[in-house]
Amino acid sequence: MVTQYHKKRYCFDLLKEIPGIKANYPQGAFYFFPDVSYYYGKSDGVNTIKNGDDFCLYMLEKGHVSLVPGGAFGEENCVRLSYAASEKELIEAMTRMTNTLALLK
Repeated sequence: MVTQYHKKRYCFDLLKEIPGIKANYPQGAFYFFPDVSYYYGKSDGVNTIKNGDDFCLYMLEKGHVSLVPGGAFGEENCVRLSYAASEKELIEAMTRMTNTLALLK
């Protein structure tokens, strides 16, 4: 089981390719905790991202990707993204995040 989770960390490379996302490689967890504050203050013309809660709601509503605001873990600039999913689902989530965040200016 541990080996399978280590394999899924390949999506770290996909996460790093999303402009503005700062992520550390997890040492023992099954989730990433990237800093997404780059997107605070950005807008798609209708929605403006003010904080982690807004970021997560935007990603859920526009990108159909579920994230947890980092404020729940004491870090307002981050979000929690689990990689306890299939390879196909993880690749799809990274693609959706990239495309959705590209809408923000």
